[in-house]
Amino acid sequence: MLDILKTFLGEITKQNNSQHPFDDDDVRLAAAALMFHIIAVDGQVDANERDKLHELLCATYNLSNSEASELMALAQVRDEEAVDLYSFTSVLKRKLEIDDRIHLVKLLWEVGYVDGRLHEFEDNAIWRIAELLGVSSRDRLEMKHKVANTYKDKPKHNN
Repeated sequence: MLDILKTFLGEITKQNNSQHPFDDDDVRLAAAALMFHIIAVDGQVDANERDKLHELLCATYNLSNSEASELMALAQVRDEEAVDLYSFTSVLKRKLEIDDRIHLVKLLWEVGYVDGRLHEFEDNAIWRIAELLGVSSRDRLEMKHKVANTYKDKPKHNN
């Protein structure tokens, strides 16, 4: 009887996992959820922010457009369900080397600056995420300045 129950639960789990290729312990999902959190933390998610997130997911994880769209949708759901950032940062800290975590912080700055300005909520959220990822203040600020310099001459969008 117990074996039948185990088999049944295993089949249900397989069916649920086959609906999307990104499980809860997937680095791509954790990173995408954090990136979505940054674009949503100021209360407004515009098309430029969504486009930038989509572009970064495709480029960073070598995803097709449909895979990136699926990942974005799932990341949005996970971010909206999350009670804190730890559920995402713990996966990333456990599975990524420090250089990859620093690169992720750079990506967070990129989505934060895409609308031409950095909202104080975005700045604070990236600071908290970097701390949870074990990224030093020096590295966090270095990535911030690199990204900010690429956006300094671009027109600012009013939110």
